[in-house]
This record gives sequence, C-alpha cells and structure tokens, in this order.
Amino acid sequence: MHTPTPVTNTSRGWQMPDTLLIVGGVLLLALLLTALLAPGQFETRLDAETGRHLLQAGSYQAVGEASLAPIFTAGEQTGFFSAFFDGMTSGSRSGSAIGVVVFILLVGGSFGIVLRTGAIDEMLKWLINRLQHKARLLLPVMALFFSLGGAVFGMGEEAMAFAVFLVPLVRLLGYDAITGVLLTYGATQVGFATSWMNPFSVAIAQSIAGLPPLSGAGFRMVMWLVFTLIYIIWMMSRAERLRKNQQGAAPVQPFALEQKFAWPHLLIVLCFAAGMVWLVWGVVTQGYYLREIASQFLVIGCVSALLARLFLPQQGRTNDYVDAFKTGAAQLLPAAMVVGIAQGILLLLGGTDPAKPSVINTILQHAASTIDGHSSMVAAQGMLVFQSAFNFLVTSGSGQAALTMPLMAPLSDLVGVSRQTAVLAFQLGDGLAHLFYPTSPALMGTLAIAGVEFSRWLKAMWSLWLLLTLMSISAMAIAVWTGF
Repeated sequence: MHTPTPVTNTSRGWQMPDTLLIVGGVLLLALLLTALLAPGQFETRLDAETGRHLLQAGSYQAVGEASLAPIFTAGEQTGFFSAFFDGMTSGSRSGSAIGVVVFILLVGGSFGIVLRTGAIDEMLKWLINRLQHKARLLLPVMALFFSLGGAVFGMGEEAMAFAVFLVPLVRLLGYDAITGVLLTYGATQVGFATSWMNPFSVAIAQSIAGLPPLSGAGFRMVMWLVFTLIYIIWMMSRAERLRKNQQGAAPVQPFALEQKFAWPHLLIVLCFAAGMVWLVWGVVTQGYYLREIASQFLVIGCVSALLARLFLPQQGRTNDYVDAFKTGAAQLLPAAMVVGIAQGILLLLGGTDPAKPSVINTILQHAASTIDGHSSMVAAQGMLVFQSAFNFLVTSGSGQAALTMPLMAPLSDLVGVSRQTAVLAFQLGDGLAHLFYPTSPALMGTLAIAGVEFSRWLKAMWSLWLLLTLMSISAMAIAVWTGF
C-alpha cells in the first residue's frame, strides 16, 4: 500500500517535500491557471455500449474570459482554501472523493487486522523453513508470493518488515543483499503495477474513469503472470550468476527460523483467500462497487480477528485488533487526504463535467491538440510516459489516480484510446516507477534495511529498468491493437 511518506536524502541533507505539500503546490498552480485560461466546454454524445457520455472531438468552445478563482469562498464556488473541504466532502459513497476516501480507510484498517493476526508472517516463515535447502525453488516461490501480495492487496511498505529477516536469510543462502530487496519489495511492485484488483490503484482508477471494478481482469491477469515470470527469471539469473562468481564462498549452513505456524494460522489464511473469492464473485455477478467491496474487506478483517481471538489468544486482546485497525487506517490517511485535495483542485478549476464551462476542459483541449495528428498508439505511449514521470512527485498510487485519471479518462475519449488503456498506462507508470525513484519511501526504506546504497541499486537495476520499460511499451501496444 503506497503512502506519501517523505524521503530524506541524508547524504545531501535534502528532504523531499511531503506529498501533501506537492499537492498543495498543484492547488496553487490551479489557482493561477484560472487567471490565465478561459473556461470552455464540449459537446457530448451517449455511447450506447457503455452508457457513458463521451466528449466529441472538435466540439470545444471557449466560454467567457479567464478570471481568478476566489481565495476563500464565493457562494457555491470553490475557493483556494475551501477546496480542501469541498474536495473532501464531494461526490457520493459510490465515487470520488468521499466514497474513495472512506474506501481507502476501511480497507487499510481491515488489512491492518489481518496482518496483526500474524498468520501471513508465520506462513512465510514456515515456507522458508520447508524450502531452505532448495534455494533455487525457495526464491521463485517467495517472489511469486510477494508479487501476488502486490497484485491482490497492494503490498508495498509491508515488504520492509519482511526484509528485516529475509535479507539476512538470503545472504545465508549465498546470495547478495540486492537479491533480498528484489525478492521482497521488488516483487511487490511488479505485482502492484500489473494487478487486476489492487484496491488502492486499479479499483480507484477504474472508479474515477467510470469503469466497473475488475473489468479487463483477463488481460491484466495474463499481463501479471508474464511480467512476474520474466521478472523472476531475470532475478534468478542475476542471483545465480553472482553466487557462482563468488570466490571462496562458505557452504550454506542449515538454519531454522523460529515459527509457530499452526492450523489457526492456516484457517485465517484460508479465510482471507475465501474473502478474495467472495469479492470476485460479488463484483462479477452482483455488481459490487466501492461500498460493497469496502464492506467485504471489513468482514474479512473482523472474521480474522475473531478466529485469532478464539484460537490464538496469545496473539493479542480484542483491543489490540481495534488498535491494528486504527493503525492500518492511519497509515493510509495521507493517501486518503490526497484524494480529497485532488478533487478540490478539480473543483477549483470548474469541475469535470465536459458539458459545463471549466478550465479543466480547456486543459483537455490543449492536451488533445498537442496529440492531434498522431495515432492512438503514440497517444497511449505518451500517457505511459506522463504517468511514469508524474510518479516521481506523487508516490501514492491512490493519490496519483485521483490527480491524473480525471484528466486522462476524458483525454482518452478525445484521442481515440479506450479508458481501460488509460487506466493501464496509469498502473504501469505508477507501480514500476517505485523500483527506481528515490522519492519512493518503501524502496529507500527497504534499501536501508538491506544496507544497499541507492547508487549501487541503480547500477544493478539498469538492465531490469530497460526490460520492464520495453515490456510496458509492449503491453500498451497490445492493448491498443486489441482494442482493450
């Protein structure tokens, strides 16, 4: 789960501004844009297949003149300072912003409960003890597990906790510390970027783009599998090559992690897996959306806590699981706030209704004019580049979705790219960038735990960066060719 935590570069004494400060800067820029750009509007047409009102290319008309938005409030019009409140309270329980904000907090709290039971930790330790003598099997299996965690529930920062004991273990097996980072955090980001159901990125982006949750899941599942397998092959090739090149390497000594994996832990893991099956069933057959999905995660968390209290009383008291819920929600509060403020920025610019005058429509027109004359393939790749670059500033997946998808979704209508492909550009640009940007708090934290300098990490990662870039470009190309 990506949270907008600031990253400090201790070698230079410079601190990356917090994501909330960056979003505040974007809000100030939006205020200035209202004084420079006249509002405009589009004509729309109803798409019979999707039921959405799509913008018609060439129908843009400027309305009135540029006028600085109010600093405070002016009746119902959103001002600079009221954008915070207006953004947080806008929308409905089924959409941005208030629905997404509550969704993030409830899901984050529910995952906090599941992690507090210790079932996932104990299962990992049990797996390591069983496969420690088969390193060539252990590493791929663990990488697959972490990639699945990134895809299913947005695992990211949690990888730091696992790196504490997995990096030393990997070194015991004869590999280097970078392999430990690749095994944990690196694998989560590949899963995060290619997910079909990540509640903190894909689900929110699809909600903002007006797409049903889990739509396009078939394409994304295949993409996740291909990306994960190629990533594991690259990781193992590098790890085995370095291991063989080590001179005088000591033989691997047997070891045993202290673990207490028992049937109650298995029961909780099965409960979580059953909850995922229930979620997929609800979305696919019953049309579940943000409200229902958040409620499903809450049920999973409560049942997990109940099982832990009944069969693992030593794991904690009832109050401990309540605290775990609050801690999980608190960790994602900054991301939820970014979503609300991002919506306030859009309101300050006049809103996202294409049929009503707004500066947003004028920005869309300028963006479409820039891409005009190029193919949908070029437009799709341009979206991928934009999302990757924007992630350097806004590292929160949900925050980036809230800031960019209100622009990218209607822009895709204008340039002939499907909204699913626009969401694909967002998730690939958002997730994979966290492997290489020093502004990613989870990456820098995991590197610190492993004792790996960032410059050394980049030196080792250049071929992976090239590989993932080519794969992302290929995925976007296939999406355009197949009309995804």
